[in-house]
Amino acid sequence: MDKEQRVAAYGVAIQDSRVLLTRIARTDVIGETGLWMLPGGGVEHGEHPEESVTRELAEETGYTVRVDRLLHAGAEHRQLDFPGLSVDWHNVYLTYAVTVTGGGLRDELDGSTGTPTWFPLDDLPAMLPTSRAILDRALADG
Repeated sequence: MDKEQRVAAYGVAIQDSRVLLTRIARTDVIGETGLWMLPGGGVEHGEHPEESVTRELAEETGYTVRVDRLLHAGAEHRQLDFPGLSVDWHNVYLTYAVTVTGGGLRDELDGSTGTPTWFPLDDLPAMLPTSRAILDRALADG
């Protein structure tokens, strides 16, 4: 079994009692196609996680954002099974509260996510369990 460790940064953008989510589009990257998740992604070598979250939100949603504060640091460890490949997956992540400052909503081009959408906080779609847990924690912390 292959082992993979990833450091990632995600953004929680809440505006008018709605949260910005992206839909998982590629199973070869995440393994959970069709579910929704917080926008964000991998921290590149030498990149600060705050830079990562602003870059990833721009790539995945078309928005520019301001990082307001660190909400949570966490980790997820699970097995991902793909056809012909099992991966021991360890995701270390930082979650930031962000505010949209510009840009315009659009799909990511050739990415792992698509269809960025604002959802009412009281009517959320089926989400990646880790994203749902992060969002629930962010809402509880205010």
